Amino acid sequence: MTHPNIPGFTEHRVRVDDGVTLNAAVGGTGSPVVLLHGFPQTRLMWRHVAADLAADHTVICPDLRGYGASDKPAETGPDVYSKRTMARDVVRLAAALGHGSFTLAGHDRGALVAFRAAMDHPEAVSRALFLDVLTTPDMWNALHGVSGAVGFHLYLMAQPPGLPEQLIQASADTFFAHFLDAWTNDPAAIPADVRAHYLAASAAAVPSIVADYRASAGVDMDHDTADRKAGSRLAMPVTVLQQDWGAALGYHAQGLWSAWADDLRHRTVSCGHFMAEEDPRLITDEIRALTGR
Repeated sequence: MTHPNIPGFTEHRVRVDDGVTLNAAVGGTGSPVVLLHGFPQTRLMWRHVAADLAADHTVICPDLRGYGASDKPAETGPDVYSKRTMARDVVRLAAALGHGSFTLAGHDRGALVAFRAAMDHPEAVSRALFLDVLTTPDMWNALHGVSGAVGFHLYLMAQPPGLPEQLIQASADTFFAHFLDAWTNDPAAIPADVRAHYLAASAAAVPSIVADYRASAGVDMDHDTADRKAGSRLAMPVTVLQQDWGAALGYHAQGLWSAWADDLRHRTVSCGHFMAEEDPRLITDEIRALTGR
């Protein structure tokens, strides 16, 4: 399978753990910014934002472990795809590329990894941007009643190994295409060639994608809940951009995020879930504003 790169960026493969190498697109010069993709995507979701930011930043766009062209280790235990492990991957990747401190932005699953990296490695993450996500405990608490059906995939992939992998692999294109269609306000934002890449990359990574989600119903909850009980907070400047899911699911997003971050800028946006592709100018401007804080 071919994995298209971001135009003008070079591809790097960096070993971050025993038997785990991440694939990353790197471009530009200046202060470093690391961009983490979401589901069901790869580093290519940042193609517009990364190309713009590269004018004045060194931009690093990895495929997370288990996704895209990065390695996909077997789920031999709950920590293999914990956000703590995936966050450590990202910090090690940046260090190997010469950056001990960086601005970190994440979307969806990548935002959960970014949150854990900011919590576990505050010396490395100088600023953080989270796109269209809640922390794991807040997410599970927000899903209730019939309105929680929007998160059906979370419950499916939380099941023990076997059933979810078989069900998804049996109709992988239909399954992953559902989210690309349902979560996009502007279908033209994900052109046919990019869509085909996302579908092929996701179909080739079903076990590791399921393992990533399964971790969020187990070990990730344990880690976030422990931090909440300990009163741990993010000390660095934080920006959160979200759709107005609160109106449908009955939560106050800014209030939830305020419980985690001291220096918080929260903004509700009108574009769809895949905002880095639907409104890249907005995301680029917010990252530049964050790096200036």
